[in-house]
Amino acid sequence: MNPDTPTHTASATHDAVLVPLLCLFLVMGLVQVVHPRLLWRMNARLLKGWVRNPDATEPTSKGYALQRVSGVGFLAVATWMLIQVL
Repeated sequence: MNPDTPTHTASATHDAVLVPLLCLFLVMGLVQVVHPRLLWRMNARLLKGWVRNPDATEPTSKGYALQRVSGVGFLAVATWMLIQVL
């Protein structure tokens, strides 16, 4: 009996769950870079119960630019993680 077999099986299962999750993160980061207003619209719908006017919470052009920059960083980290897993 090989002592590394249970560890290898657990690692394979862990990777099988991690890869699709990281791919989802990549898609979310890509949307954040390409079209950040789409993410704001989705979030504005969730704010309707807490905020009187969700449209008033829309970021400025500088806010969207900052979201794009953070999206590029997020894509870089998610890509690095995916490469490490594969």
